[in-house]
Amino acid sequence: MGVMEVQQMSVFHGAQRDTVPQTSKPGTAKKVLPSELERTVSLSEVQATMRELCQQEASVTQRLNALVASQNELNRFLARLDISRATLGSQAVSTRSIGNTMLSNASIAAKRISAAVNRLDLEQARVKDTLHVVEQVAELKTCVLGVTGSMGAAQDWEAAATYLNRASRIPSSVINGSFAEEIVPTSEVPELPKTTLEQAAQSLQGLFLREFQRAAAENNGSKVTRFFKLFPLIGKSGVGLDVYGRYVCQGVAARARSNLNAGTGGSQATEGFFYANALTKLFEHVAQIVEHHGGLVELHYGAGSMVRVIERLQTEADIQGGIVIDTWSDERSIDRRLTDIRSYAFTFLVQSFLPAQPARSGTPRAGSPNKRRVPGDSRRQDEEAIDTKGIDTLLSEMTTMAARWSLYCRFIALQCKGSIQGRLEDEILKVPSFITTSALNRKIADRITTPINAMTTFLLRRSVERAFQLDEQPSGLSLNLAKPPQSHAPYISSAVDDVMYIVNQVVERSLATSQRSVVSGVLPSVTRVLDSDFIGMIQRKMRDECYPKAAVQGALPPENTILAFLVLINDLDVGCDYVRRIVQSWLEGFRRADSSEEKAEGSSKSLDSLYPFEGDALHAANMLKSLQHSFEAKASELIGDGIYVVCKNVVKPRLRPLLADAFRDIDYQMNEEGQAEAKGGIEDDDGSDPEVDEGAQDHFQRGWDAFTKPIARIFTNGNSERLLNSIIAYLAEMLEKRIWSYYGRINDYGAIRLERDIAGLVNIVVRGSRYGLRDAFARCTQICLIMNMEEDEWAETQASSTSGSDPVQDTGWVLDGDERARARAMVQSRKG
Repeated sequence: MGVMEVQQMSVFHGAQRDTVPQTSKPGTAKKVLPSELERTVSLSEVQATMRELCQQEASVTQRLNALVASQNELNRFLARLDISRATLGSQAVSTRSIGNTMLSNASIAAKRISAAVNRLDLEQARVKDTLHVVEQVAELKTCVLGVTGSMGAAQDWEAAATYLNRASRIPSSVINGSFAEEIVPTSEVPELPKTTLEQAAQSLQGLFLREFQRAAAENNGSKVTRFFKLFPLIGKSGVGLDVYGRYVCQGVAARARSNLNAGTGGSQATEGFFYANALTKLFEHVAQIVEHHGGLVELHYGAGSMVRVIERLQTEADIQGGIVIDTWSDERSIDRRLTDIRSYAFTFLVQSFLPAQPARSGTPRAGSPNKRRVPGDSRRQDEEAIDTKGIDTLLSEMTTMAARWSLYCRFIALQCKGSIQGRLEDEILKVPSFITTSALNRKIADRITTPINAMTTFLLRRSVERAFQLDEQPSGLSLNLAKPPQSHAPYISSAVDDVMYIVNQVVERSLATSQRSVVSGVLPSVTRVLDSDFIGMIQRKMRDECYPKAAVQGALPPENTILAFLVLINDLDVGCDYVRRIVQSWLEGFRRADSSEEKAEGSSKSLDSLYPFEGDALHAANMLKSLQHSFEAKASELIGDGIYVVCKNVVKPRLRPLLADAFRDIDYQMNEEGQAEAKGGIEDDDGSDPEVDEGAQDHFQRGWDAFTKPIARIFTNGNSERLLNSIIAYLAEMLEKRIWSYYGRINDYGAIRLERDIAGLVNIVVRGSRYGLRDAFARCTQICLIMNMEEDEWAETQASSTSGSDPVQDTGWVLDGDERARARAMVQSRKG
């Protein structure tokens, strides 16, 4: 192939580059550029270039053929489109001709018909409105004539009120319109309809008021009801409710005066709960009126109308209830009693907390403190100063009055809620504002709630003082197991039962008032008195009167002192149990009342039933929890101090010589025969097993039971467990020191014996107690375990410690590596 042909082919392919896309696909030939042809100098290069050009030519030819084939199909589609365009052109011409000739006229006709229909609808609506106005005017004329006729010779007041009620439904625009003013007036009734109706309403109002008052004066209930129902018909609902409120208030006042006058000045006023009953009757009378008449009022006056009557009744209840409370306060001399209470000095409690005065020789001076501290004189002066039984009776009466007021407030709140919102159980109940701002509510707070708080605190503190004045210890207690106690467990002083009985009574009485202010005042006072006076008195006795201290160093304290100290610790533990049960009895009722079943049952000791208003039940529950937690915290702290004293002064002086005596005659460097003999390995002649020599266990158990069982018999279960925990910690420390003391003085057989003795002592100590108490002896048992390990077990333990793993975490070791190595080296044969 010549140079000319190569140039022509390059020109051809250059033209192809201008028309064919330059995308390359896998398997296509590489394009040959003109510059590459110019650089060919050998025949082989020219041939290679020719082969590439041939491949490019074949590829281009194939693509051209594909384009030509697709162009033919495209031409066929274009031909079809031309045919369709011609057909659509003729149809478009036909459509335009139809629209111009036929639809245009129809559209114009439709618009004309629609406009005519709209005009007809408008005229029809105007006709209907006109007919409605005509009917209303006719109704107005009928009502005007009916009112006038009924108020005339017929005097049919019900019909007249009914006509006025029908006229009130007619719009004012119609009544005041010119058409009505032109049509309604007649020769008989020439006034305008509005004037006629207003005059009739005013006339009927005056007539109904006179007739209502006359019926009320005659105590004619049917006639009162008759005219009461007519006020809303003439548009005077407010007037009707006011006159009805005055009417029922007159009955409330008359009944209240009658109840109060029935006992005033006689023995009934000074005995029993006369004033509480009088106040209860007042609330019951008001409640009966609201409940029995509420339906009638709301039926004729509309929903929520009874609230206005209730407010009027509450105003009268404020007056009558205030009279009852003022009379009661004067009759019971409340102010004088409060003054006496505030000035009471609590001499016994105060002197009990003062440091003991040293005894003086000689005759005391007249009026000296030593003479005044005579218990009999102090007790007699206290009893003559204030009558505590009278205070208790008075508190019961005040509690009843406060509880009745709470119940009344709840009833009124439910009635107002049902009258306004509908009686919905899920709605939060709130006290109506006219109750919270009422004069009776303020008077009850000043004359009842405040004295309840003051007198309850005094009575509780005086009861604590009296209980410790008359305190008696349990009789027949002894640390000698051969002497059974003459009293019954738990062994506590009489003051605990007396005080906790009063506490339960005070808590129950304060919660029964259903008054949040009483709970907020009384329960913190109970907490304060228990923490300062009750626990304080026990603490002073533990410190000053019966502290278990030996008269001679090394000896034990006197038995009577130990017993008195143990009883005082029991007093605290049982006191915690009493308070816990008192509080939990209320809290369990509060938790049960959260369920629908308990709400349906209505438990009388449920905080939810006693405190229905928003947040009150939860507040009372929190106050009870605070009482329990505060008392338990202070009592537990003092119990812990007492247990420490018992362990230090009573147990430890006997535990150290007991442990020394248990291991005194035991040799842990025995041979194999001694080991077998200690284990009881030699059988008797008859083949029976011999008695096992317990050694240290036998000695320790006798001594352990000798001083722990008498104390455990006196202590409560909780105190016994606390003492055991304290003893075990000390005993474990002593045992560990004793084990380490055998370093180098024990052989293989002795190690086995020692491990058995330690295990036996642990079993004796934790016998009948929780298994977790054994954890205190973990160090002792692990020391013995390491001493008796086989060589392969010890090697495995050492390997795990040197491999980087934590053996303490893997095997539960409480000994570190040095201590384990020291324990392993204790046995004499392994030293070195």
